[in-house]
Amino acid sequence: MSPSRPRQLTLTMFTIGFGYHNDAWRHPSSVAEQVGSLKVVAEMAQAAERAKLDAVFFADNVASGAIRKNAVRGASFYEPIATMGALIGSTEKIGMIGTMSTTWSEPFQVARQFAALDQLSGGRIGWNVVTSINGNENFGREQMPLPEQRYERAMEFVDVVLQLWDSWDRDAIICDRETARWVDPDRVREIDHVGEHFRVKGPLSIPRSPQERPVVVQAGQSAAGIELGSSYADLIYTVQPELDAAIAFRTDYRQRVAAKGRNPDGVRILPGIMPITGRTKAEAQEFADELANCIYEPGGREVVERLLDVSVADLELTERIPLERLIDGPQRMERWKLFRDLSQEMTLGELMVHVSRAVGHRVMVDTPDRIADSMIEWFEAGACDGFNFNPPSVPEGMHRMFDLLVPVLQERGYFREDYEGDTFRERSGLVLDEPSTVAEPVG
Repeated sequence: MSPSRPRQLTLTMFTIGFGYHNDAWRHPSSVAEQVGSLKVVAEMAQAAERAKLDAVFFADNVASGAIRKNAVRGASFYEPIATMGALIGSTEKIGMIGTMSTTWSEPFQVARQFAALDQLSGGRIGWNVVTSINGNENFGREQMPLPEQRYERAMEFVDVVLQLWDSWDRDAIICDRETARWVDPDRVREIDHVGEHFRVKGPLSIPRSPQERPVVVQAGQSAAGIELGSSYADLIYTVQPELDAAIAFRTDYRQRVAAKGRNPDGVRILPGIMPITGRTKAEAQEFADELANCIYEPGGREVVERLLDVSVADLELTERIPLERLIDGPQRMERWKLFRDLSQEMTLGELMVHVSRAVGHRVMVDTPDRIADSMIEWFEAGACDGFNFNPPSVPEGMHRMFDLLVPVLQERGYFREDYEGDTFRERSGLVLDEPSTVAEPVG
């Protein structure tokens, strides 16, 4: 790390075999025939590690009906727990973040699985906490629990997991052969949790994490999601396509973190970004056009209809969606409002390409220098602490990010040239919570 630049970007990657751009699997350079194999995901993780990224991130989706419609971008062919376990032997230092739902799991199960992976990997694991928006048909439920019910359960769920991770002291293992004591029983404690949703005795059956506890990640942008993330998370994923809104979001989030007695400097806010790049602007645009031409129009229309809850079957691609069709209401999420506003600025065809690219995340089609300029501007302006890369395609779009863009950030001193530290938490500066020493959170 450069002596003149104590703060550097935190960079992770959404690890999705087809690429994040909808229908990128149709591009001739894709590896669509091999998706689901260890080879594809191992090569992605290894490429990210060579680029010195902080972590690779695995989403999860327990509803799979869309696959039959060939809507495969969000399909979870790489189940996070199994995938991270398989990748431990293929990587050495990069962090791995896996998604697990608090609605369809139990705290002891989650605490044990992530603690075991963390031990096996030498302290490289993170848990992305979600409450799920679907999947009830696969878990014996007629319908999804209401959002407020899911988040109420999630708050208690995460608290129990953290208690279980803390149920072993760092020095619990004494390995005293003479007295036949492998552990000091006083340093391994039951948690005796009795709450509204869970009764968990503990302790955990896995020793304390090499990084004290696995990294906690959260991405909800609703009021309940922000409450959950500001209470517990180390990394926050967010959809922030505009600079001013991103600054306001991060400033507010840090204030919420500090108000809970947590150190806001230990929490990283990471907006998603899709860099579509090339050695020249023309080369970047040519690649972007190739990916746009891969979009299957009926599927693209369906994505717009699903995101905006509106019918566009009668509209030409050159028309805009009439505003009167877009009915607001208390149930509408912030992302819906973002797409509604975009629909008044773009034609249906333009909107279809935009949402097919990154589902509201920021997209940049430009040279590595120009993209790096913008990323650094956001970082210096207090809009973020880094970014979650959404690779436009795999492997070509991913390698363009790593081979062209990341070296520019390294040359300018905004990203590491090598790993420092022994664990994910240490390498990424994700300190455990201590009372903040700053009166006002830094913007």
